[in-house]
Amino acid sequence: MNFLFNNFFSADKPIVWAIIFIAKITEVTVSTLRIILINKGQRNIGFLLASIEITLWILVVSNVITDLTLMKGLMYGLGFAVGVYLGSLLETKLALGNILIQAIVSEKHGEEVANTLRDNGFGVTIIDGQGKEQARKVLYIYAKRKSSNVATNIITTIEPSAMVISHESRAITGGYTSAINNHLFK
Repeated sequence: MNFLFNNFFSADKPIVWAIIFIAKITEVTVSTLRIILINKGQRNIGFLLASIEITLWILVVSNVITDLTLMKGLMYGLGFAVGVYLGSLLETKLALGNILIQAIVSEKHGEEVANTLRDNGFGVTIIDGQGKEQARKVLYIYAKRKSSNVATNIITTIEPSAMVISHESRAITGGYTSAINNHLFK
């Protein structure tokens, strides 16, 4: 089996280039997700992805290095670049993690925005604020990143001139969340 595997990769053919390219894309995409997940505290999934990543890396790099050609090197490098890009796109699509949204709205619309957010399952804390020219309401909303667009759309629909700031967060302790339509834990 090893003999067939080594002979196959020693060939300098388009099928070998395609396998190297696809395997490198897969490896680097998995690596990008692993790093992001570990940074977000998801060590168990990160461990599993690391196992896949290193297995792919050993298989691909050992076969590229032992019989290096220009096309194998190009496919390896291009696969790396595409893998980084696809990994970041995938992470954005998955929208893993939590987010703290701060919305600064007019005093007039503060309660309406907060109540609409609450009706849609978001926990909201309101603080009185003072802008340069008028009183303001500062709203704090904690949610999953996947729900951040929903919250932002609610805020800007009611008050298009609202200042909305988002911060990634790692942990939350205590607080109120709706049991029916919860954008924090789904």
